[in-house]
Amino acid sequence: MCGILGYFGHGMAADDAVGLLRRMAGSLEHRGPDDAGVFTGAGIGFGHRRLSIVGLADGQQPMSNADGSISISFNGEIFNHVELRRSLEARGYVFRTASDTEVIIHLYRDLGADCVHLLNGDFAFAIWDANKQQMLIARDRMGVRPVFYTEHARMLFFASEVKALLKVPGIDAEIDPFALDQVFTMWAPVPPRTMFKGISELPAGHLMIVDSKGVAIRQYWDVAFPDAGERVDRREEADVAEELLSLLGDATAIRMRADVPVGAYLSGGLDSSITCALAKPHATAGLRTFSVTFDSAEYDESPFQNEMVRALGTRHSAVACGPEEISGIFPAVIAQTEKPIIRTAPAPLYLLSRHVREEGMKVVLTGEGADEVFAGYDIFKETRVRSFCARQPASSRRPLLFRRLYPYLPGLNQQTPEALAAFFGAGSADVDDPLVSHHPRYRSTAAAKIFFSAGLKAMLAGYDATEEVRSRLPKDFARWHWLHRAQYLETKFLLPDYILSSQGDRMSMAHGVEGRFPFLDHRLVEFASRIPPGMKLKGFVEKHILRRATAALLPPSIGNRTKQPYRAPDSRSFFARQEPAYVDRLFSQRALQETGLFNPAAAEKLLAKCRRQTDGFRDNAAFVGILSTQLWNETFATRSAGQRGDRGMAAVI
Repeated sequence: MCGILGYFGHGMAADDAVGLLRRMAGSLEHRGPDDAGVFTGAGIGFGHRRLSIVGLADGQQPMSNADGSISISFNGEIFNHVELRRSLEARGYVFRTASDTEVIIHLYRDLGADCVHLLNGDFAFAIWDANKQQMLIARDRMGVRPVFYTEHARMLFFASEVKALLKVPGIDAEIDPFALDQVFTMWAPVPPRTMFKGISELPAGHLMIVDSKGVAIRQYWDVAFPDAGERVDRREEADVAEELLSLLGDATAIRMRADVPVGAYLSGGLDSSITCALAKPHATAGLRTFSVTFDSAEYDESPFQNEMVRALGTRHSAVACGPEEISGIFPAVIAQTEKPIIRTAPAPLYLLSRHVREEGMKVVLTGEGADEVFAGYDIFKETRVRSFCARQPASSRRPLLFRRLYPYLPGLNQQTPEALAAFFGAGSADVDDPLVSHHPRYRSTAAAKIFFSAGLKAMLAGYDATEEVRSRLPKDFARWHWLHRAQYLETKFLLPDYILSSQGDRMSMAHGVEGRFPFLDHRLVEFASRIPPGMKLKGFVEKHILRRATAALLPPSIGNRTKQPYRAPDSRSFFARQEPAYVDRLFSQRALQETGLFNPAAAEKLLAKCRRQTDGFRDNAAFVGILSTQLWNETFATRSAGQRGDRGMAAVI
């Protein structure tokens, strides 16, 4: 795994370009601590930070082919590079390295931009074609690896992280208030929008062609589902389960390919346990597993982790995470996410990846993606309950089903049936609304916008953050089964923009650790999209077909375990013991007035409430959201604002 960066255009001298590329690459050293390189040509420049995993001795980048006509800066792994290499060699291509990077070069020479369709991997890369005088930038199907870009001074700049783009003279960090509104609604900005005004993110499954004519972006892949009621796969459940296990087994096996040891995260839940069980036979020196533990029983899953360790016989280690650990590293977390967050959940994963690196490991498999692909989240069951309630809106018993869905939320389980019905919108579900499954989440998160300043509210007047989601729905979306619509929303928006970003790539790559995701193999995703909804969510049993396919791999207590989502203590992490000094500083009237984003008086009351630890979901989201936004501003925008000589972000908005 690596960090990539570069530019296209004739706006600087060659000597200046090399210096700039090195400064940009230096800001991404955490992504690739093993090596660095730059490449320049007429109107083109690439930089690279390398985390060496495949082709250790000869995989340095940027890399060019023999005649120098094609050059690449590549971040990621191509898991089917062995098979692609054989195919290319059979057609006469000669390889000079053992790296998967060279496979992309030759495949591009053979197929051009269409080479992306043959790549099974997690990638973001830029290719310079000197013959065509054209640059191709591409991002993997599921959005595992990031790439950002901006046009400045008649040049296009790109990088794996925004902090590299901020090294370009004249590119300053200004907040996009509409992106902030999206964070306080959908947990993350919707690409191409980012927190940085004028800086965009290439969406998952998209590619970009850049040449003298300009910039052209197109989508090359998307997950799709059959029409509701259409049975694409008519096989018996046992046959579907058999193929599922075969596909998942191969997806895991090819993700164990590396020239360094590969470990795995073990949360104790179904998905990570399956991943570890399938990975173990391919770990010739024994499988190393890693976990996070919490001192609070509400969040801790160590009994289940230990049970799987005993069952598999892995060499296991864990990192203990308490409130002081979360609050202590939270500023560093926001420096890596490059966006505000409304949960502290990324922080323990930051600590875990640091622990993995300290243990001498660079690569880990994780179970992310299973909940999106096989309908594992409570939001899917919640949508079913809301549908039940809509059919009998006067029922006082049906809202009680929500308690069954969230046994790990004691506050919710103390609510009356009437309060539960009101919170989840039971009885008022508009089944024709494309976003019906996600309205309760969006609504409860957006409640934290009550703390926005009057100026920010005025700027956002008439703006609906969810409209950007609606505008990106495929034309066939309305014809899909309700479960498939809900799965799409999770897979296309929350997964790449929050789970794989703030909790994934940014936390692991902060310490030069590559995460790999067997459940996000595109072959498995496409296969699962054809599985009938009733095989995925059977009654209130989530991931039914996955459980059946993998039952023989796990102890029954793990295989039959109800989904418990990964969570971490939120506002209480900052007040359980010693309050970090930065909380009071960033919630001060002066700091809030300077940014101009939040109501100082309301924020002061929120802070007092959180200190008393009497907060609920809205207050938790608001506190973490305000704190992380203030940290974002201090980390990025204030520096640039100071260089401009203005009064900070208040002047921007």
